[in-house]
Amino acid sequence: QRQLVESGGGLVQAGGSLRLSCAASGRTFSSYSMGWFRQAPGKEREFVARISGSGGTTTYADSVKGRFTISRDNAKNPVYLQTNSLQPEDTAVYYCATYRLSGSYYSTSSYDSWGQGTQVTVSS
Repeated sequence: QRQLVESGGGLVQAGGSLRLSCAASGRTFSSYSMGWFRQAPGKEREFVARISGSGGTTTYADSVKGRFTISRDNAKNPVYLQTNSLQPEDTAVYYCATYRLSGSYYSTSSYDSWGQGTQVTVSS
């Protein structure tokens, strides 16, 4: 069974950057589109970004466009989320997940194999 593990979160001041990683164990996930979501306290989990299996196509939420970059290195396994110009409203637990091959990229129901998440806290 494929398992995903996120890492790279932490506490950062506004304007700072973090690089989040999502590593997979078990079966390879290099042929799957992958997504990053986040969930702030008291809020629903929301789409952040996704990347195609080849890495050639990416999609971003409007709230992070121009600040976050999703990438992948299929030879080395991880999917990355480079987060720049972080703001307090970016504070959340960030999750990666595997796209199920159908459904909206923006919907959590289109993904499975969720990781445990990594906490990102941005102080003002």
